[in-house]
Amino acid sequence: MTSADHPLSALLRLFRSTAYLESRLSPGLGSVHGLALNELLFLLQLSRAPLQRLRRVDLAQRLHTSQSTITRMALPLEKIGLIKREADPRDARVAYVTLTKTGRTRTAEAEATFSRMAAEIFRDRWSDKDIAQLSSLLGRFTAALPGDLTD
Repeated sequence: MTSADHPLSALLRLFRSTAYLESRLSPGLGSVHGLALNELLFLLQLSRAPLQRLRRVDLAQRLHTSQSTITRMALPLEKIGLIKREADPRDARVAYVTLTKTGRTRTAEAEATFSRMAAEIFRDRWSDKDIAQLSSLLGRFTAALPGDLTD
C-alpha cells in the first residue's frame, strides 16, 4: 500500500466500522429501550442542549441530516411521549423540539445501556490508552462539526 492509498483506506475502515457498530448497538437498544441508534442520538442531542430543547434546523445540523429527516424521526418519538413541540413565546415562526420528563428518563436509561455496550465492544481488544487515542483522533477529525456529545 502506498501513502496515497492511506486516506481511502482510512475512510473505508471508518464506513465499515460505522456499519459494524450500528449492527451491534441497534438491536440491543431496540429490545431493551424500544429505540433505534439514530433515535438515541437524537434524544442525546436534546438532553445535552440548553433547556433540553433545540430547533429542528439545529438538530439537523448536529445529526448531519436534513430537516425533513428530523421531522420524520420526531413523529414517533412525539407519539410515545419522549419529545414535544414547543413554540417560542417571543417569535411565532420558531418552534422547538423539547425533551419531556418521560424522554429524559428513557434517554438516561438508554445512555446507561449504551455506555455498557460501548465498554463491551472495546473490552476484548483495546486498552484504555488505545480507546483514549482513538477518541482523540476521531475528535480531531470532527472538531469543527456541531453536536459533539462528549463535551
